Amino acid sequence: MTKVITYGTYDLLHRGHIRLLERAKALGDYLVVGVTSDDFDRARGKINVQQSLIERIAAVRETGLADEIIVEEYEGQKIDDIKRLGIDIFTVGNDWVGNFDYLNEFCKVVYLPRTQGVSSTQIRSDKRALRMGLVGSHAYLAKFLRESAYVNGIDVRGVFSSDVEVVPEDLRDLPVVTEDYDELLDSVDAVFLISHPSEHYEQIRKALEAGVHVLCESPVVTDPDRERELRSLAQSKGCVLVNALRTAYSMAYERLLLLVKSGRIGQVRSVDAACTSLRAVDVDDERQMSRVWNSICEWGPTALLPVFQLLGTEYLSKRIVTHFADPGKEFDSFTKIDFLYPHAVASIKVGKGAKSEGDLVITGTCGYVYVPSPWWKTEYFEVRYEDLADTKRYFYKLDGEGIRYMLVDFLKQIQTGKTDAYIDDAVSLATSGIIADFYAKNDLFELA
Repeated sequence: MTKVITYGTYDLLHRGHIRLLERAKALGDYLVVGVTSDDFDRARGKINVQQSLIERIAAVRETGLADEIIVEEYEGQKIDDIKRLGIDIFTVGNDWVGNFDYLNEFCKVVYLPRTQGVSSTQIRSDKRALRMGLVGSHAYLAKFLRESAYVNGIDVRGVFSSDVEVVPEDLRDLPVVTEDYDELLDSVDAVFLISHPSEHYEQIRKALEAGVHVLCESPVVTDPDRERELRSLAQSKGCVLVNALRTAYSMAYERLLLLVKSGRIGQVRSVDAACTSLRAVDVDDERQMSRVWNSICEWGPTALLPVFQLLGTEYLSKRIVTHFADPGKEFDSFTKIDFLYPHAVASIKVGKGAKSEGDLVITGTCGYVYVPSPWWKTEYFEVRYEDLADTKRYFYKLDGEGIRYMLVDFLKQIQTGKTDAYIDDAVSLATSGIIADFYAKNDLFELA
């Protein structure tokens, strides 16, 4: 019996896929089809896959052409599969000619002609692109624009700012550059907000009322009651409102959460996160202060993310210690928050006027997780035990600080209507609650 193996993502299965599988099947008596896992696709930069692994496997199975279906999960697996399954022929489309010649050492390699004029990428591109607008003047918007180019189905059409003179230069060639928010909303299907947090509520509300989807830099708003109101409005309008905290979309961070929740370090007793940067802010410059984010808004949501995602949002008590740099006591140069839970504690440090090691440490009863600085955009972390020889090291590639993965998820939510799996509403609302308490000075001690 001649055994044949082929691999692919098989996203949005089409006649090109089926013709390739038919040709592969004709090469032998038994066809093994390897379907790439979601994680493997992301690790090799294929981020805009529309269907889940389960959906893609089901589609391949329904063709009736595969005698056996396996999942491809890691680099180098092809050699392992060929040896393990006793494969005689490896085959793939001829757009990969030469790339798999090294497998000739283990079996025969055959490159098959592709069906011309059809591909999953083309199918995704043929759907009307989501017209997206940008809101704010933050320098980060230029990076957002660059990253959007990696995502099929996103077309950034314009930018709104109350002062277009401070809009990043890279954005000034967009079709719409305006100081009129209504003009932008009339031109787009969705907006990404990174305006000052004090402006988020009105801007989100106005967008949702216009039927425009919203991706908003965290904090979504600085009041949990207002956030609940907005989420209710989004639901009634059939719109998506997503918390754009990009750390949550990092593969390394996602894997870290799974490892900890699986009990790899036992029960979690403490979560300690620090996010600081030294950035010159002139607190006497009213124009600058109207745009600048304080420490609790810029870094607080990121530092709070692992606390709430690992320990939950039902803490027993908290204590906020802060130092204000301005007479109006709006700009905190440094803030530390301590939490008490029934079976654990947590601590975060954030600052734009004080510097510390920006690491993350998760303490457990059997070991601990250490994520080096800057942990919020990490590609690497360690799980450490009493015997350091048992340390496990994990590496995951992070492209574009997670922005492109966040955009893929946002687009998928709009297309499918499925809710956000990366940051649930309880975490987003708890974050808004902490910031609301900061401004109300609840549980707050002020440093001289």
